[in-house]
Amino acid sequence: MIYDYPRACAGIVVVRGAQVLALRRAHHPRRGYLDLPGGFMEAGESMETAARRELREETGLTLGSVRALGIYWDRYFLKGFGWFPTLNFYYVGRWRSGVPQAADDAASAEWIALSRLGRPGQRLAWKHMPQVLRDVRRLVGRSSR
Repeated sequence: MIYDYPRACAGIVVVRGAQVLALRRAHHPRRGYLDLPGGFMEAGESMETAARRELREETGLTLGSVRALGIYWDRYFLKGFGWFPTLNFYYVGRWRSGVPQAADDAASAEWIALSRLGRPGQRLAWKHMPQVLRDVRRLVGRSSR
């Protein structure tokens, strides 16, 4: 029997005031779509270590403390393997310093108003991203009270 096991992914939503760091994907799948820093976990990594590594590889940024945001299901396409499920662990952290530089899987890095991200018709890379952004909005709203 062949099981459709999910692959673990980790990411960090970087918040700067009312903005979020968004990346444009440099490669397929979903080349040119908006994405958040993150990717596949490597063997032996903790979720947080993987999320921090992906942020550093894709933007050059490092963060101080981060907070667990949530876990989100999705699917990913890999040439030669097709679509498979992913289990995406996200953290959220506040930007302190540094200029994000697009690298690795990112074609560009830009600060976008959280209120603008996730609008209908916007080209977000993954189906789970509106849920992530909804949860970030709730968290940012609570912390500003």
